[in-house]
Amino acid sequence: MDRRTLLSLIAGTIAWPGAVRALPSLPPRKLRLVNAHTGETFDGFYRSKDGPVAPAMEELSVFLRDFHSDATIAIDVALLDFLAAVMDAAGQSTATVLSAYRTPKTNAMLARTHFGVAENSQHIYGRALDIHFGANLAEAMRAARGMRRGGVGWYPDSGFIHLDSGPVRNWDLDGNGFGALLVGSHKIRFAKTDPTVGSRTPSFRQSLLTEDQRQAQNVSQRLAELRARARAEYVHP
Repeated sequence: MDRRTLLSLIAGTIAWPGAVRALPSLPPRKLRLVNAHTGETFDGFYRSKDGPVAPAMEELSVFLRDFHSDATIAIDVALLDFLAAVMDAAGQSTATVLSAYRTPKTNAMLARTHFGVAENSQHIYGRALDIHFGANLAEAMRAARGMRRGGVGWYPDSGFIHLDSGPVRNWDLDGNGFGALLVGSHKIRFAKTDPTVGSRTPSFRQSLLTEDQRQAQNVSQRLAELRARARAEYVHP
């Protein structure tokens, strides 16, 4: 499998039959979020008993904007429902948003410089979030995958998970590259020696970090470095 096909699967632009499941009607829901790049917060109901709350959805569109350009898009309410369900399952009251909407220009820039950034990412359509919790991140990832409500990417080295409301698929990415990709009932495994994946990732990842950054061990340091790199160099985790 070539890199373009792999990233298309991650982006959700190639779907297996039955990969997306309809959701039942949902009760009122709220979210408490922090934007890692802007420091802004959202705390309130985005869904009432009658459906999405228009003013809150407009506020979330701004809150989850592409911070590189301040461009906004309507955020898919199914994505927010997915996030709220994952937070509940992991016992988390607050989530830190590391990446949300990206313009095509921003995404193209990231795709050129970062392995694992799909060229037609769900982020472009307001259907994806990269998030971090203070604890229970692995538990949240497992709960999200069990829900089968969209894409779930696990980035243990960087300390975040990706959620999207596209087709059901799962993938892992760490310092050694992709381990496996699961789309519907089709599981694809990747060896660390795969020339399109594993052999490239360690040196590529290291090239993005200074010596001090490579020494950082805790999440607080990683978040601080993320903010600094994103503002100064437009680097995405």
